[in-house]
Amino acid sequence: MLTLDKIYHARFVLKNVARNTDLIKATKLSDKCDLYLKTENLQETGSFKLRGAYYKISQLSEEEKAHGIVASSAGNHAQGVAMAASQSGIKSTICMPDGAPLSKVEATKQLGAEVCLVNGVYDDAYAKALQIQEETGATFIHPFDDEEVIAGQGTIGLEILDQLEDVDAVVVPIGGGGLISGVAYAIKQLNPKIKVYGVQAAGAAGMFESHKAGKLITLDSAATFADGIAVKHPGDLTFELVEKYVDDIVTVTEDEIAASILALIEKQKVIAEGAGAVAVTAVLFDKLPVAGKKVVCIVSGGNIDVNILSRVIQRGLVTSGRSFNITIALTDKPGQLQEVSEIIARCGGNVVAVHHDRADVNMAITSCFLKLALETRDREQIEQIKKELTEAGFDLVSERV
Repeated sequence: MLTLDKIYHARFVLKNVARNTDLIKATKLSDKCDLYLKTENLQETGSFKLRGAYYKISQLSEEEKAHGIVASSAGNHAQGVAMAASQSGIKSTICMPDGAPLSKVEATKQLGAEVCLVNGVYDDAYAKALQIQEETGATFIHPFDDEEVIAGQGTIGLEILDQLEDVDAVVVPIGGGGLISGVAYAIKQLNPKIKVYGVQAAGAAGMFESHKAGKLITLDSAATFADGIAVKHPGDLTFELVEKYVDDIVTVTEDEIAASILALIEKQKVIAEGAGAVAVTAVLFDKLPVAGKKVVCIVSGGNIDVNILSRVIQRGLVTSGRSFNITIALTDKPGQLQEVSEIIARCGGNVVAVHHDRADVNMAITSCFLKLALETRDREQIEQIKKELTEAGFDLVSERV
């Protein structure tokens, strides 16, 4: 049974292992609320998962340790288990979905674990881990549906209350529900007036759908680049705790997550992975009733693959109106490109790529398509550029925003 005493015991066990991460005031992110970031992305393994994994392994019997441990993970729990097992001298095998970022796979190997890549998403890796457990007798370390794991994650709730006693709301990412279960339990036991909100990616909203239905729901698929929360079936224990202690759950889109990752980088110099950014996303895109409140968003992890980060930044630029592609139908005669360029320059836009297409079958023989990639300030500037081009007589065939 989960108790507050168990969470305090977890904090004692973790005092020389997990960092008491900083709570930083994010003054540049939002002017609608008093926003703070709990920077779990700065843990040694790059995410909060070390807390639950280490505490769980510390509570195993010598017999359980002797059989080795097996776990399933999209990447962050894997690193927490691998580090805890290595420090305890225990053999560990981690089953990970084959779509897990290469950086997380390699980091897990470097921490001493044997990695088994499984075709599919987290739930498929979970099934494989249970198979290995049955075949070898290894002890399974669940990433979220386990009391000791939840207690370890709950230490974050204790730290938040120590760091900001008058907090009004705490916003937490949800995958399987281990993090929010521990945080919500700890906070509600000590101050029931504080609101606890959960956030899921819209493409992997298992807990959101379960909460809405009042019973556990298994999704057909979990499609999101926020791999750390791509879970089709929430935990049985975590669902019970969420239903009892969490005030509400909302979802955010892929583009909204990408824009928030970009905002965290530019405005707060904080690197977050997709799962780590969803709490901030919910606040920035007004998904929660927190205007004028003191709000803590848990940045749960920062283990984002650099290749994915590059694509996310580009998507974030497009979503926030910082990057814009436009196609203009021109009469193929001298001076047209110059006039277009002068209008864009006058509006303050910057042309970064030009493609002159004379071969498209959808245009007249005497015409061409001018395809431009622009750097812009915001959506208002994009609309200004489109307006002035149209007023100058140019035909805007299509644009991608």
